[in-house]
Amino acid sequence: MAKGEQPVRDDAWISYIGEGFADRSLPASEFSHQAHWAAVIWLLAGHNPAWVAQEMPGMIRAFNEAHGGVNSDSEGYHETITLASIAAAAHQMAQMPGADNSEVLAAIFSAEFGDPNWLLRHWRRETLFAPSARRYWVAPDLVPLPFGVFHPLAKVA
Repeated sequence: MAKGEQPVRDDAWISYIGEGFADRSLPASEFSHQAHWAAVIWLLAGHNPAWVAQEMPGMIRAFNEAHGGVNSDSEGYHETITLASIAAAAHQMAQMPGADNSEVLAAIFSAEFGDPNWLLRHWRRETLFAPSARRYWVAPDLVPLPFGVFHPLAKVA
């Protein structure tokens, strides 16, 4: 668990986060690392990964803007992080058919994905935080992800 993160919550909390993210009513201060994962899981529980990969980018941009944030080459929405995270959550859910959302979230946090820096095991910092990786899917340049990345709609740089 990342420093300052709450223990994994129940399905009601995940629904609260997912609904608040989707309608942009969730306070930005509550959109923690764990809450990002909860929102992805909540969306995947109701939709297939293709839909989530298509819709979540716009939802993140809208959420950021609704809370005074910007989506630029240095902050806000990040395509590579979003698609890798959707793929990781979809992979975890596929490994746990019939599991509650809270069980999936707990499994994510007991795996490498609970660490906010998990992506830096797969990408060099310079690669992951380059403007091109914010705009488009950029494949890992250190270690391949342990699952396939679902990005049928991603623009490849």
